Order: sequence, then C-alpha cells, then structure tokens
Amino acid sequence: MTALLRYQAALLLRSQRWLPPVILYAVFLGVGVQGGQPVLDSLGYTAAALLPVAAWLVRICVTAEPPAARACVAAARGPARAHLACLLTALLASALLGMAATLVVTLISDPASNGHRIHVPPLRAAAAGLPAVLACALLGTAVGALTNGPLLRSTGRAVPAMLLGALLAVVLAGSPAQAAISGLVTGSQTGRVPVPLLPLAGAALFTAGAFTVAGWLTARRSP
Repeated sequence: MTALLRYQAALLLRSQRWLPPVILYAVFLGVGVQGGQPVLDSLGYTAAALLPVAAWLVRICVTAEPPAARACVAAARGPARAHLACLLTALLASALLGMAATLVVTLISDPASNGHRIHVPPLRAAAAGLPAVLACALLGTAVGALTNGPLLRSTGRAVPAMLLGALLAVVLAGSPAQAAISGLVTGSQTGRVPVPLLPLAGAALFTAGAFTVAGWLTARRSP
C-alpha cells in the first residue's frame, strides 16, 4: 500500500490538477478570514471551507490515471487496493492542507471570544480547530468516494452529486462536520473551547464505511 500511495501522490503532484482546489481554498480563506477576527469563528470557517475541497481532491485522484495505466495497477495490486490508494491520497492531501490552514488562521486571528470579551488561548483554540478540520477532511473525502467512480461514472451526475453532498455534509443537522463547526461557533460565543472529538470519531467511522463501499464496488465492477 505504501508504494501505491507514493505512486498516487506523485501522480497528483505532477498533474498540477491540485492547484485549482488549493487556490480556491486560499481564496475562501482570504475572503472569509481576516486578521483580528475571533479565532474560533475563523477556525470554524476554515473547517467548513475544506470539505468541498477534499471532495474535489478525491475526484482529481480517482480520475488522474489513463484507463490503461489504471488497469495495469489494478491487475498488479488489485482493483480495490488501487482505488483505496486514490482515496487515501486525497485524504492525506486534504488533511495536510487543513492542518497548514489551521496553523495560519490561529496565528492571524484574535485569541478572544466573539465580541472580544473573553481570552481564548491560541493553543487551546488550535487543539479545538484541528479535530474539526480533520472531521471535514474525512467527510469531504467520504463524499468524494460516494459520488465518483465506480458509483457514479458520468461527469454530469458525479459533479452535481458531489457538490450537493458536500453542502449537505456542512449544513445537515446530525452531520459530524456540522456538529464540529457549530461547536466552534458556540464556543466563540461563550468563550469555552470545545474539542470536537466525538464528531471526529463519527466522521472517521462514516469515511471508513464509504471507503469500504467504494472498494467493494470497484472490485465487483472491474473486468
């Protein structure tokens, strides 16, 4: 699996198809996060904006190879393992992007609650923001896994489904991403710093299930 991950990471980097989602994420943060804003609010926005970017990175990874090359890799290592490597590569890229954004946003934001009434220690804020960012990276990857090949092979169906799934994952009540983000927003209002470990665990379980379904379908539908 390590060799497959290195192969997929090299494909992702060399293709430069990662540039549009990363630039879009930077634009989101540049517009929505300003220096001096309450840190927990800014971290909530940082996490929410990462989710559709993670789904987009999945689409890039699962469509990066030419069909002949993908068939060779699947024949050598198994179609399910080859597809899982694509998904894990997108997840790792999303997590690294989110971690870097969390660090930058924590440094430029005001370590205070909403209204600048209560001091919020930056390290505690980062410790709360990081699980939320990782939860959104996980759910975004899960959305990408469930809305691209082999489940949806048509671009006309996959892209709208991916965008809708990313939106629902952020706003739908009961979603781990929504719970993590709303926890940060509520913490910014009260000055109490939450650590959204339960939403992170829920996101990890959901993503594991999505990866399992995608791998199983890949194995069944491979020639």
